[in-house]
Formats: sequence, structure tokens, C-alpha cells
Amino acid sequence: MGIDTPGRRGNHSGGCARHADFRRDLGVCLLLALSTLAVYAPVRGFDFVNYDDPEYVTGNPHVRNGLTVDGIVWAFTHSHSANWHPLTWISHMLDCQLFGLNPAAHHLTNVLLHIANTVLLFWVLNAMTGRRWRSGFVAALFALHPLHVESVAWVSERKDVLGAFFWMLTLAAYVRYVRRPTWWRYAAVALVFALGLMAKQMVVTLPVVLLLLDLWPLGRLEVPPFGKGGQGGIPPNVRPNPPQSPFFKGGRGTVVGLVIEKLPLIGLAVAASAITFVAQRHGGAVVSAADRTLTFRAANALIAYVTYLVKMVWPSGLAVFYPTPAVLLAWWVAGAALVLSALSVLAFRAARQRPYLLVGWLWYLGTLVPVIGIVQVGDQAMADRYTYLPLVGIFIIVTWGACDLAARWPSRRIGLGLVGTAALAACCTLTWRQLHYWRNGSALFQRALAVTADNHVAHLNFGQILFDQGDLRGALGHFTEVVRIRPGFAKARVNLAAALAATGETDAAMAQYAEALRLDPNESMAHLNLGLLLAARGDLDAALAHCAEALRLDPMYAKAHTAMGLALAAREKWPEAIAHYREAIRLDPESAAVHNSLAIAFEHSGRAEEAIQQYAEVVRIVPDDPRGHYNLASALADQGRLDEAIHHYRETLRRKADFPEAHYALGIALARKGDFPAAATEFRAALAARPDWPAAQAALESVLASGAVP
Repeated sequence: MGIDTPGRRGNHSGGCARHADFRRDLGVCLLLALSTLAVYAPVRGFDFVNYDDPEYVTGNPHVRNGLTVDGIVWAFTHSHSANWHPLTWISHMLDCQLFGLNPAAHHLTNVLLHIANTVLLFWVLNAMTGRRWRSGFVAALFALHPLHVESVAWVSERKDVLGAFFWMLTLAAYVRYVRRPTWWRYAAVALVFALGLMAKQMVVTLPVVLLLLDLWPLGRLEVPPFGKGGQGGIPPNVRPNPPQSPFFKGGRGTVVGLVIEKLPLIGLAVAASAITFVAQRHGGAVVSAADRTLTFRAANALIAYVTYLVKMVWPSGLAVFYPTPAVLLAWWVAGAALVLSALSVLAFRAARQRPYLLVGWLWYLGTLVPVIGIVQVGDQAMADRYTYLPLVGIFIIVTWGACDLAARWPSRRIGLGLVGTAALAACCTLTWRQLHYWRNGSALFQRALAVTADNHVAHLNFGQILFDQGDLRGALGHFTEVVRIRPGFAKARVNLAAALAATGETDAAMAQYAEALRLDPNESMAHLNLGLLLAARGDLDAALAHCAEALRLDPMYAKAHTAMGLALAAREKWPEAIAHYREAIRLDPESAAVHNSLAIAFEHSGRAEEAIQQYAEVVRIVPDDPRGHYNLASALADQGRLDEAIHHYRETLRRKADFPEAHYALGIALARKGDFPAAATEFRAALAARPDWPAAQAALESVLASGAVP
């Protein structure tokens, strides 16, 4: 970071100087892009995490199927995960279309969007202020600060980087509009803003930020000194007298005129806010006043505002989830209110001489409003990702303020350069360290447990990881801890019940499922899992009732369709079972188990060819599963397709040599083809594994009696 003077691109008479400016700007862009790419390069080896990524990508059939007409219609017409952001869904679909479920590609898309946001931020600030190096330093802080790791390294936060991309594009379009206001250029601003709202509704505050930029650095407000290109504003030699706006007469407008100019954008923001609130309330993400009073939420918001500033300066103890404390100490709240009040007074008092202080401060305060917790969405006290755009205002204050403070230093260029380099080096180091906690879910939640207390979300997700790895006792410990911390949390009961069922404690599991349904009768997973346990006990009527309720609550629940199919198949209601299996496959086409169940249902319905097709799908999805090849071979043999059957029997034995049933079935197929010596070999292999197998012994004696075996 260095002291730079206002650019003079408007005064150069020759093209060489303009070309030199362009090359310098391009050099800054390349430096920003390459440094960001270098710091975030490790993400190419990162995995998806088990927090939101299954809902957004890996377990979402609409996304996993790639770009389809049905998927795009779903993105625009449904809210999912308590959000309405169709462009975010479409971007995930595009990644799946191009790269499948390769996590490296999904992560790199986030990084590329972050790089684009960084370069656009530099371009916009430089275009508005003519301060190349200050703009570059703000963009570098934005690119490399560790608080932004969560937004970039978390695949599910695509909405953050994509929404910010359209935010930056809107700023760029607005600068273009301000330079020569026309209706067409204003329409471009509105269009890009609308796209941003369809990526993440947090960008609703952008019209307010545009008003702040009218104050400084654009100098569009006719109140002195902001309307004179004053301290820190656009110098007259960079932007000549502003042209006529289609919304008000004169080059500069009053506050009322500038607000009127933003009314179409404000209308879009209000509509998006209403859609978001409805989606989040429908999805159960909005916390009611009964859970947390408005006073509590306002107090937590004050603390969060100050905590974000502290973490910006000293980014330690960062976690994917910060639990809301049960009690907020009065001195915390009073201290936070005092700090915010003092900083606000300072910003307003210094606004005439240094308007960037007021603009940057209000940028920070205003852009955090949608996520600060007054309307509580989710259970977190705060989140690192919420600072992605708001901290730009603080970065502007720090950069411009440091340059102004150092204005009288004899060696200010060298001093600021050293301090700036040290700050960016520290950011790179801390970001690199923080980034590696995101390499997988296990590292992420172990870190959260290490730096926070009573973190029920971290216990829940780390317990799920242990459960998936087969560490049932470890999982039980974490799920029990979640129930201790949040006894009214239905999902915790569901996970605890699943772990209990896996350890054979069926009665205790059923009791936990019942408690989960008492706490939340709409917990579809509890209905499903309880139905499966009841089916295993032979109570098919109760099982069907719970599975049907799970489907009523979530018609897109693939596992519930599978469970319904299994329960109906147990009653030999094959047409109904087939219908549910088909729907489960439509929602999750890569489930080998469902394809196998559907094949069995087809066999029982006398639809042999369709059964063969489904067994073939099983082999395609899990080619190394010997049972899949065996089932396909058996179905082919039943239809007299002996050559194909023999091939798959041999594939079965290639993967699992100690499979006596496969040896026997292969022997039968070879005997039917007349290859008695090879058949005898297979029968002997079957008998070697099961010496007391009468059918294999009889088959061997039969081929030996043929006289064709030496």
C-alpha cells in the first residue's frame, strides 16, 4: 500500500500514457488474480463436507442431474434449504453437468468467482476514485483475508461468491451509468442487480450502498463538500462535470432526487426480501420470538457487529458455526453499544473532511443488517461468511485512513509499503492455515469443537461422520452431547436413534424416534426410520403409515419412496412397489440398491427383460460388486442368454473367488452349453467350499456320467 495521487487519465493528450495506465491496471489485476489463486490452490484436493453440501449438491437430485428443463423450472418455482436463489441452483447444476460430483471442480468454481469479485472490486474502486494502489490494496484485503475463507472454501456458499459477483457487476454498471446517464444504462444496472438477488438475497442492501457511493467517491450529492469532488472524492480531472441524470435536473442531485433514482432498485430489493422471508419461514429457518426475544436478538446483533471487527483485526478461533449463548452478559452488550456509538459519532464528525470514513462505516453497518440477527435465520450467533461484502467498507476506511494519517511522514511511501506488505503476508499465512480446516468435514468440525463451547451443530455433524465411518460408540457420544445441549432439537434425537438402532438397541431407538416426533411431528426422517424399524418387526401397517407420512411431508424424499416400495413388496403388492421404486430412481438415479429392488419386483411381476435392465444398471453403478454381476447373470441364464450369463458369472468369481453359489450356477450354465469338463471344474469348486451340498454333488455326478469328462 502506498500514497498515490489522483489519476490523470482525462488530461493525457497521447495514447501512450493511456496505454501505460491500462498496463498498470492490468498488472494489478493479474497480481491480484495470481496471488488469490496461489493461496486458494489447496482446495483442488478438498472434499465436500457433510454440512449443507448434501442438500445443495451431493444429495440433491435436481442438482445432481445437471442442467435439465425440469431442474431449471424447479430452481425458479421452489424454495429449498429455506432459500430462493435460482441462479445459485443453476450454477451448481452447471458444475454437475460439466464435472459430475468431482469436488475439486466445484471448489475451483468458487475460487474463480472469488478472483472475479476481487478484480471487479479493484476496477470499480479505481474507476471511481482514480487511486490505483489504494484500490488494489482494498481488493487484496478482500481477496486474502481469512474471514473470507468460509465463503470461498465451502461449496454450499456458492450463493455468497455468486451474489457478490453480481454485486460487483452492478457497481461497475452503475459507474458506467453515472458517467453518462441514460435509461438503457440504468436498465443494465437494474438487470444485473436482479440477477444478484436471484443468487443471494443479501444483496438487497445494494441500493443503499449506491446512495453512499453517490456521497463519496462519486460526488453526486450537491451538499458541500460531497458535491465538489472534495477530500477523497473523484478529482475533476478524472471525471468532468457530471452529465444530466434522467431522474433529476442538473449534474448533481439532492438526497430526495438520488433516492427517487434508486426507487426501482429498492422495489426489487423489497420484493426479494419478501420472497426470502416467506421461503425461510416455510423452511423453518426463521426463529420465532418465543425462542428468542427481540431484545435478545438486538443485543446479540450489537455484540456480533463488534466481534466481526475484532476478528477482522485478530482472526483467531474461526469456526464454521458459532452457537448462540443462552445468556448475554449485560457488560458485553453495554460495551458493544458504547463501541459502536463512539465509532459512529467519529465517522459522522469526520465526514466533511474525510467522507470515506462515513461511507465505509455505513457500508459495514448497512450491509450486515439482513444477516445480523434482528430477524433470526438459523441458530448461529454470527458467521464468518456474513462478512464477505460488509468488510469492504472497513477495508476502505483502513486503506484511505492509513494513507491520510501517513500524509506528513517523510518516508511515507516506504513505510506504508512495508506495513501493507506485512499485513497482506499475515493474511496469506492465516488464510492458508484456516483453509486447511475445510479440507473435509472431519477436520472442519473437530476445529469447531476445539474453539467453541457447547457447539451442538459441530457435535451433530462430527457424530454423523463417525457414524458413517462405523465408529458407532463415538457417534453415540456426540449425539448424546447434542441432546444434552439442545434437548428440544428433534434432529438430534433422530441421529441418536439411528446410532442406537445400529448398535442393536432397537427399543431405545424407537423411543428416541417417538420423542423426536413429539418435538416435531413434521420430522420426515423420524417417520421414515421409525417405519423401517416397524417393518423389520413385521408391523407392516404401522410401517406403511409412517412411510406415507414421510412422503406427505416431503414428496421428493427418495429414501421414503424406497421404504414404501420395500414395505409394499413385503406384502407382494408388486405394481405399487414398482411405482415407488421408479420414483425413487427418478429422484436418485445412482442408487444401486433401489435398482436392485426394482429388478426383483420386475422378476416377481414376470417382467424379465425389465429386470435384466435394472440389474445391468446395478452393475454399471457398482461394477466391482460381485453380487450385482451374480444377480444379472442369474436373470440372463433364466432367459437362456447363456453366453452373457457365463460372462457375468465369471466376473462375479473374478471379484470374489469364494462364492460357491456362483461356481454352481456357472457350472449349470456351462453344462447347458455342453461344456461338461468346465462345468465339472465349477461343481468341484462349489463342493470344495460346501462339501455337504447335495445339489452340487448331484450335478457333478451327472456331468461325470455323461462320459465327456476325462
